[in-house]
Amino acid sequence: MVTVRLFQNNEKILWDSYVLNHPHGTFFHLIGWKNVIENTFHHKSHYLIAQNADATSNNSSETNSIIGILPLFSVKSILFCKSLVSLPFAAYGGILADTQEIAEQLLNKAKEITRTEGLEYLELRNRDGGFGDLPTKALYVAFKKKIFGDLKSNMEAIPRKSRRMVREGEKANLTYEFGHQELIPAFYDIFARSYNRLGSPVFSVRLFKNLLEEFNEKSNILLVKIKEGKSIAAVFSFFYKDEVIPYYAGSLFEFRELAPNDYMYWQLMKYGCENGYKFFDFGRSKVDTGSYDFKRHWGFEPVPLPYQYFLNGIKEIPNISPANPKYQKKIEMWRKLPFWVTKTIGPRIVKYIP
Repeated sequence: MVTVRLFQNNEKILWDSYVLNHPHGTFFHLIGWKNVIENTFHHKSHYLIAQNADATSNNSSETNSIIGILPLFSVKSILFCKSLVSLPFAAYGGILADTQEIAEQLLNKAKEITRTEGLEYLELRNRDGGFGDLPTKALYVAFKKKIFGDLKSNMEAIPRKSRRMVREGEKANLTYEFGHQELIPAFYDIFARSYNRLGSPVFSVRLFKNLLEEFNEKSNILLVKIKEGKSIAAVFSFFYKDEVIPYYAGSLFEFRELAPNDYMYWQLMKYGCENGYKFFDFGRSKVDTGSYDFKRHWGFEPVPLPYQYFLNGIKEIPNISPANPKYQKKIEMWRKLPFWVTKTIGPRIVKYIP
């Protein structure tokens, strides 16, 4: 018999051990993501553990006593929907379990929480597998590619046009540096300006401070500068097992002719190669967007992300994506706001757009 219960704070090591040993575990499943989301956005977590009933009754602390997990957050918004998400602000999430039967029991518990909390829907951000009877939305695709053991092979794997853009950055004498907390001010200014140009509300700087504090050596910032010393592009990356995961990035539009993005990602790929990483996870993108095209031009092939839903009292999967036509006027208005206003208001809005 399987028992599904809530995670307890003294089980952090056991939780992460299960994630790291599960073939579908991701960086976002780690308990550190829970800590960051709680400390930054103050959303309520519902982290579920499945165990055999005998392990529960014996208060077993053995790693193998966990046979499934499901990390969840409830996100309640007046402006948007009330949802239960695995996982908010993450590309990947969903259930990890030893068997499909255990996964079903975790799903049933998540449905129960959705109902009792008065939420409108449950969202599982699956990377692999899923449930055939749940509605699925094909909004995002993921990009992941092997990192070869030598720099020459990695450069040759980049299509010719993007390879030329990397060279353009080198010819422009761009420079780069890796760092942590000390690079946050420069990173955040670039990131916030990029979001302003796109018409999207930006996260608070606190998110990035919390991420670096929580994940430490599993995260860093790469900053790109012109020869005069001005920072023009930056990427915030995570490192999970053998994967490099560039996750938050931005660049200054007025320096686009210098190809800072191509130069930046090449330096990150070099870092991965030189430090023994095996995969470059380029994250998720919406189909037919600028980031989607950029990643394809780098030789990455899109793989669908089968996000799945349980609807509670609503008939259709909500669409709170910026790609939704009903948000286009709001996006245009946001772009016209002063930069300082978007940095002030943005974090209060984006915390409810998981």
